[in-house]
Amino acid sequence: MRHVHGRARRAGAALAAVLTWAGLLAGAAGCTSDDGSGGAGIDAVFGKARAPEDVIRVSPDDGSRGVRPDSRLRVRVPSGRLESVRVVKSQDAQETPVTGHISEDGLRWEPDDEKLALAAEYTVDAVALDGRGRRSARHTTFTTYVPEERFIGYVAPENRSTVGTGMIVSIEFNREIADRAAVERAVQVSAKPAVEIRPHWFGNGRLDFRPEHYWRPGTQVTVALRFRDVEGAPGVYGLQHKTFSFTVGRSQVSLVDARAHTMDVRRDGELLATVPITAGAPKHTTYNGKMVVSEMLDLTRMNGATVGFKKANGKGEYDIPDVPHAMRLTDSGTFLHGNYWAPDTVFGRTNISHGCVGLRDVKGGDSDTPAGWFFDRSLVGDVVEVVHSNDKKVAPDNGLGGWNMGWKEWKAGSAVK
Repeated sequence: MRHVHGRARRAGAALAAVLTWAGLLAGAAGCTSDDGSGGAGIDAVFGKARAPEDVIRVSPDDGSRGVRPDSRLRVRVPSGRLESVRVVKSQDAQETPVTGHISEDGLRWEPDDEKLALAAEYTVDAVALDGRGRRSARHTTFTTYVPEERFIGYVAPENRSTVGTGMIVSIEFNREIADRAAVERAVQVSAKPAVEIRPHWFGNGRLDFRPEHYWRPGTQVTVALRFRDVEGAPGVYGLQHKTFSFTVGRSQVSLVDARAHTMDVRRDGELLATVPITAGAPKHTTYNGKMVVSEMLDLTRMNGATVGFKKANGKGEYDIPDVPHAMRLTDSGTFLHGNYWAPDTVFGRTNISHGCVGLRDVKGGDSDTPAGWFFDRSLVGDVVEVVHSNDKKVAPDNGLGGWNMGWKEWKAGSAVK
């Protein structure tokens, strides 16, 4: 009986051991993931940590390419808590930290700026604690879409230049802009001392900015272009992220009277001189209105064929290779320039030009002539106003002619309503 009793005890112990392990396995099978649902998980029973990609979820996926700018960058954990998240954007060989914030419950990280940059590589480094307090780290990368088509804007005036009080900030685009409001919002023009500055679109390729009245002398103007990654037209994205600045110099406004054949030059409101001129002949009159000097050339060639003045054989009605002291007033070809080929008796008496305003000069140019004197005292951005000419007023988009438009009409040209 004692022998049988010993065998029974050993059998009972073995059965208890089997039941104990069965219970453990059953408990582990009841929770296969450590997601905060209450079960420890089979890996936890054996002390094995979960893979980092199971603990820390990153979107877009690791290794993704061509990610669109409207995709959402997110880092999250199903349970536990994010300890730290560091995101770096690499673009144009420059690395920039991407700022963001972890949610109060510690489960999510989101960037402060939702929109992804184009043609960039993003690197994500995250550290988190899972539901059982075990630390995991994850490193991922992805690259964003590289657009095939870009637009840029050419800005006038030049950076760090000193200009006249009539200067208009003008941006010419290399592509037609479809979403003018988005592009307009990406431009900031500010001034010290502060003044209201408003935009006006001329078509889909040019955006100008000006105040209601001429700039105050000494004003510092800053133009910030934030076009990078702005979609100006379907599939066409901006490229620039630049800042320009210029200084407004003294005030000089000159009044050309085509009937009297004179030009009054006023500096800060005071009359400097009255200069004899010749304006457009009766068949080729000069535009009336306010024009702004946009270019200054010591010497330039003027060929009538380039502006529509052609002979029967197709050659220009004039072709002068060395016009001195030339200052552009319109895109269509109106200049104020030195004239050495006309008799001295013309200036102050007769209008003989093809629409330009001519001042007496000598071949090669000379500072002692009226043209040289005026050129030496002028700046890009100075205003030249023509009156009493038998012609229409210059169009606001012909050169920097925006001063010929009323303030209400100018403001109505904004794409942002």
